[in-house]
Amino acid sequence: MIGLASMGLIFTSGKYSLGQKLWWLILGRLVAAIVLFSIRVIWGHGTGPRSWTAVFPPLMVVAGFTAIYALARLLSKALVIQARLQFVIDIILVTSLVWTTDVIHSPYISLYIVVIAISSLFLQPRDAIVISVGCAVAFTGSALVVLGAVDNPETVAALDERAQTFQYVGFFDIAFLVVGLLSARLAGRQSRSDQLKAATQSLATLRALHERIVESIRSGLVTTDLQGRIYSFNAAAEEITGYGESDVRGQDASIFFGEIKEIIAQSMDIARVSEASPRFEANCLTKDGLRLRLGFSISPLFSESGDTTGTVISFQDLTHIRALEETSRRQDRLAAIGRMAASIAHEIRNPLAAMRGSIQMLRADMEGESSQTELMEIILRESDRLNRIISDFLSYARPRSIIQSKIDVGALLKETFTLLRHSVEMRDGQAIEEEVPETPVLIDADSEQLRQVFWNLARNALQAMPAGGTLHATIEMQPNNRLRIAFTDTGRGMSPQQVEHLFEPFSSTTGGTGLGLSIVYQIIRDHGGTINVRSRLGQGTTITIEMPSETESSTS
Repeated sequence: MIGLASMGLIFTSGKYSLGQKLWWLILGRLVAAIVLFSIRVIWGHGTGPRSWTAVFPPLMVVAGFTAIYALARLLSKALVIQARLQFVIDIILVTSLVWTTDVIHSPYISLYIVVIAISSLFLQPRDAIVISVGCAVAFTGSALVVLGAVDNPETVAALDERAQTFQYVGFFDIAFLVVGLLSARLAGRQSRSDQLKAATQSLATLRALHERIVESIRSGLVTTDLQGRIYSFNAAAEEITGYGESDVRGQDASIFFGEIKEIIAQSMDIARVSEASPRFEANCLTKDGLRLRLGFSISPLFSESGDTTGTVISFQDLTHIRALEETSRRQDRLAAIGRMAASIAHEIRNPLAAMRGSIQMLRADMEGESSQTELMEIILRESDRLNRIISDFLSYARPRSIIQSKIDVGALLKETFTLLRHSVEMRDGQAIEEEVPETPVLIDADSEQLRQVFWNLARNALQAMPAGGTLHATIEMQPNNRLRIAFTDTGRGMSPQQVEHLFEPFSSTTGGTGLGLSIVYQIIRDHGGTINVRSRLGQGTTITIEMPSETESSTS
């Protein structure tokens, strides 16, 4: 059993469970017994058959108990009880060895210390103390029995040395108790170490779980100190804003939420009375310059002591929702305008035609150039402009039905730009460029309406560059059979307020009728597409159209 001491040291690392330790104890005891009895045979009596016959019975006893321990380990889950019983039996076995080898002078007394030390690796501190007391009682009882055998002639001569023998017994008992105390202390430290490791593992698990939860939340989460400086930024926040955590750590949260100090103070006051945190909205620019509408709320961040150390800001991108709401309002207004236009179109056009015809007849009867003829020319010119406005109005209010067919968008864009380059819309210093895939890009659409979209967007872009500039159009294939068409100019750009009302009727930014982009919006919507605008004053405008597409390869 001496080998159990060194073998037991590997358990202090806490890598093994009690069940695994019991297997090591069961097998280690058998191996130690074999080694111990082999040394006894070789050292004390030689290696003859009689020597092995002497140690065979105790070795079989240990083997038998090993089989019982193994069976109990497989059938029972009461591991602590098994460990206690094994150590009690170990005390009995060691005591039998000591009894058969002259007790006081037995070389096996040290095995008591081994049993006590090993017990601290398996049991609680209290159990280690009990084991040490049990060893002391067993050894002392054996010694007292031997000392009390006064009828044995061989022990009469030893009675004069009784006092010295008691000293030996007392010394060993004290040694057992001291080792028991040290073992109990070791067991206590091991228990605390196991608890600390379990707590550390639990903390690491909770931290990992917290990080996974925070990163999996689809709302942006920002934590700040009480001054509003950012010190954490989750993945959803990075995705929404385009900024990385390293880009914004330490910066003021106002870069996303505007002036936020008063909002923080208001949210803190509301939190003190246990009311729900109010919702706020703010405009934000992404890293790429896109304008977002963010909805956010602020909650206090508490320390373990309950003090408020900062804030947690949760926010969502409301840009698409607000765009849908604005689209709904715009459609309501457009529907009302359409109904009004349908009812008054003919009432306006008929008198207008009569007035224009009368003016033309009067103009024909007048000779030469005079102030009257000049006024009549103005009337004719303005009547023509009014007629164009009514025509646009009717096109918008009563669009013709879509006649879909397979068309090559790239070829249609090139054709439209060729016509535009030779029209009066082009000015000196203006250039038009297109970037079109070499292979045909086929979609189901109305070619005339799509041509009108390209013409209106290109003409608006040219009118936004009165001092010259470049209009660049691109066609790109996107995942999920989507086609992206982008018109980018280097003109004067627009303010956020102008962008917000760009597709509303009569909201022209270039001095036209204000219906061109409204017609574009309606055509794209009727084709199942979307249209978005990105613009900043002095930095040009990009209008992006996305529509369902069908490549040539997919139709073959």
